[in-house]
Amino acid sequence: MSVEITRLPNGIHAITHHMPHLETVALGIWVKAGARDERAEENGIAHFLEHMAFKGTPKRSARAIAEEIESAGGEINAATGMETTTYYARVLKNDWALALDILADIFTSPSLDPEELERERDVILQEIAAAHDQPDDLVFDLAQAASFGGHPLGRSILGTEQLIGGMSRGQILDWRNRNYWGSRIVVTAAGNIGHQAFAAEAQRLLGDIAEGSGPQRETPSFLPTACTAEKPLDQAHLVLSFEAPGYRHPDIYVLQVLSNILGGGMSSRLFQEVREKRGLCYSVFSFGSAYEDAGQVGVYAATSPEHANELLDLTSEVMLSVAAQVTEAEVNRAKAQLKASLVMNLESASARADQIARQFLAFGEVPDIEKLVGKIEAVTPEKVRDLALRLFSHQKPAFSAVGHIGQLEGYETIARHFA
Repeated sequence: MSVEITRLPNGIHAITHHMPHLETVALGIWVKAGARDERAEENGIAHFLEHMAFKGTPKRSARAIAEEIESAGGEINAATGMETTTYYARVLKNDWALALDILADIFTSPSLDPEELERERDVILQEIAAAHDQPDDLVFDLAQAASFGGHPLGRSILGTEQLIGGMSRGQILDWRNRNYWGSRIVVTAAGNIGHQAFAAEAQRLLGDIAEGSGPQRETPSFLPTACTAEKPLDQAHLVLSFEAPGYRHPDIYVLQVLSNILGGGMSSRLFQEVREKRGLCYSVFSFGSAYEDAGQVGVYAATSPEHANELLDLTSEVMLSVAAQVTEAEVNRAKAQLKASLVMNLESASARADQIARQFLAFGEVPDIEKLVGKIEAVTPEKVRDLALRLFSHQKPAFSAVGHIGQLEGYETIARHFA
């Protein structure tokens, strides 16, 4: 596999995966800084900065950024997560240098023009309002709060209306200067591109960033409780979540198989028992959220209010059933899906660029696919059952709900299903 890595003098790592059969290149700048790195009074600031990056630099106006990349037939975007922020683009193979120049410009030199800042503040306030109007978004924000409380992982990436409404240009610059350091940055490209030319251009454009140090993060505690919101909806949206290993824990691959067996597809236990056999809901799935030192595993479902308690009862039975018995066939199906997902990333430049950047930020290396497949293959039914027993049988869940929830059982009654 043609992955090449160069460490620049300021600690930035330039990484490429040469895919000569493609006519495109996907590239981006990934920084190990996100919502988790905000102080309480800064909640939402990482996302605000990401928005402002596209609102102009000393070299380019907001319109010029859009016109320049689209004149080359390319696309550009960004995303803020709990632990990382990403600025990325996709272009034809001969235009990667232009895309990297634009990405480096908006990453290193956002103008944060006061008029643009006020306009974008209004945009983000509308985004927050829209999220509150989307019950399947809101219920997951509440699930974070129900799991991690006042820790940064328990807060919304978007922030609150009050904090965003009062956030200043000086605050945004201060947060950026504390977090956008070379030691936390990976610049990555996948596609039809040569490594040496890419690394040299990354050094030219990003070489002046100070090396700094890695993030100093407070380890979270999982403090399960209930967070609910009554809304006039036709359905009740429900999330049960449990403390789980982070992505550096050796059980992370067992956790992925467990989540897949539980609710990862149409053959999963939840889909078959809750939807197909009982018809209690249209949407039900499991999820796993892994951070560097913590994680969650849980279930989301939406159902009519009168079926909510029955659905919760059945869901708890299905989750505990994995702690009692797991079949070889189930494990093999789950492993096949996980392996296919890994390999499919090799067929998409965008997916591959994202994959190798996140792997390096997480582990300090880009593991061979064969190594990752080997770790998935090492998962056994016994390991899955034992992990499910530890997760579901001996701790209380965090619980969140949105909608008509007056008929729901109390939190302690729900929690007694498990602990």
